[in-house]
Amino acid sequence: MKLIARCFKASIVCMLVVLFARTEDRAADLDSYAQPSKAAQPSNTTTPCAASENHQFDFWVGDWDAFDFDNPITKVARTRVDRILNGCVLREDYEGADGHEGQSFSIYDQSRKVWHQSWVTNRGELLIIEGKFQENAMVLTGVDHAKGGRLVRGTWKPENGGVRETAVTSTDGGRTWKPWFDLVFRRTAIGVNNADASAADDRKIVAALDTQYQAAVKENDTATMGRILADDFALVTGSGKIYSKADLLAEARSGRVHYEHQDDTDQSVRVWGDTAVVTALLSEKGTDDGKPFDEAIWFSDTYVRTPTGWLYVFGQASLSLPRAPQ
Repeated sequence: MKLIARCFKASIVCMLVVLFARTEDRAADLDSYAQPSKAAQPSNTTTPCAASENHQFDFWVGDWDAFDFDNPITKVARTRVDRILNGCVLREDYEGADGHEGQSFSIYDQSRKVWHQSWVTNRGELLIIEGKFQENAMVLTGVDHAKGGRLVRGTWKPENGGVRETAVTSTDGGRTWKPWFDLVFRRTAIGVNNADASAADDRKIVAALDTQYQAAVKENDTATMGRILADDFALVTGSGKIYSKADLLAEARSGRVHYEHQDDTDQSVRVWGDTAVVTALLSEKGTDDGKPFDEAIWFSDTYVRTPTGWLYVFGQASLSLPRAPQ
């Protein structure tokens, strides 16, 4: 199944997606629906930046108004965060009310298993920080050479439907830390002029999270699957059977399904306000407990946008499609 996650304001997202059944005999089997497809990617092609780690910072994607934590009334900046370069890089465009402007570029370095961010400004500033996603927060640290070599540590965390970014500094090698700034990002109110841009952002977020979930299922990554699936998740198959989040995680833990390929075709993403619908046709081929399957199905997925991000709440699968005459 496909799953898509990450935004900050509670609202519902319905997703129609196509998945693949394993055999006519297995069309109602949980295995045929517990494993997602690899969206719009050929099976023999490696999708860059599709691993779950590459999308740990997706909760920051969006169009934001920034406020000091101690003064939530006065806006101090407008910040836009989007994904560029095939979704591999997170780009921040910061416009401060005081004329301070900057951009940051964040990427997950698979070779070193760390996040890297480079920050540059219209005042000639450069700051390079690196770190990891831990305890539901992105934590990046580096040396601020423009300030005498002090250490800087920034933390981004989903909070109350938005994002909170805090920064602290140290001049004694990290033994003690002093507050630098504390910002709260709240989503920019959608108006006539930016409604289309917001819908486009939603489509990108849904597509990116969908890829993340599919990659997790393919690798039997139950930690990522568990984070994206809602606790009350339900899947209804073409035969009328119902499966829960626990059922999907148990299927992944069993490790008995192996794919030769998973291909989505005819996929589209449509957005109406806070509702998004994705449609696709899934074909898959592989083995289930040593038994081969090679089939196709239509699938529909429903997602909800919560304060902590998109959650996969409901899925519905068709029976295996009849094969075309040879």
